[in-house]
Amino acid sequence: MRYQYLLFDLDGTITDPKEGITKSAQYALEAFGIHEPDADKLTPFIGPPLIDSFLEFYHMPPDQAALAVKKYRERFETIGWLENVPYEGMDELLRDLQKAGCRLAVASSKPTVFVERILAHFDIAQYFAVVVGSELDGTRAKKEEVVQEALRQLFGKDSPAPHTAAMIGDRKFDIEGAKAHHLDSVGVAYGYSLPGELQQSGADVVVDSVQQLRAYLLG
Repeated sequence: MRYQYLLFDLDGTITDPKEGITKSAQYALEAFGIHEPDADKLTPFIGPPLIDSFLEFYHMPPDQAALAVKKYRERFETIGWLENVPYEGMDELLRDLQKAGCRLAVASSKPTVFVERILAHFDIAQYFAVVVGSELDGTRAKKEEVVQEALRQLFGKDSPAPHTAAMIGDRKFDIEGAKAHHLDSVGVAYGYSLPGELQQSGADVVVDSVQQLRAYLLG
């Protein structure tokens, strides 16, 4: 086993959330008269803090972006969170990592309440010693902050020894969060990164499938 501690991103890493996130984004945008029928144009919403997506991609002023987040959650908290599915082979990978003695955590920019609901729904919460997401009020949304809290819950005031812990994720935010706390980083290109994004962000290794991830982590 390569690592003793692993922090997993959720969206685009453990589960494929495209349908729920893009449809909820469409719902929110419609409330402001913005019609976006192409779900593929909304996949950049997968990964970064939600409010940042409305600010960056649709140039909303901060107060409007905050309202857009509320509209998004109207749909997401009722149906959007269910429009989601674990990647094939992920359940078995998590089970086998836990059996091998690895301590697992989730470090997601999605609000903790939704992370916990999704993990429980797919019966994979049992594999994680620590689950950390953002707060519903928008605090602790940056990946660096999420990783910091996950490490605090895993190690207290201590830090993991070099190369004993890694962050696994599909976007540059995951790699940046790992680097901010001197963790190894594993990029998963089967998620929603742009071409070359993970390499350019400096991921220590990039894998193309859950099967490759398994081979890298378990050998």
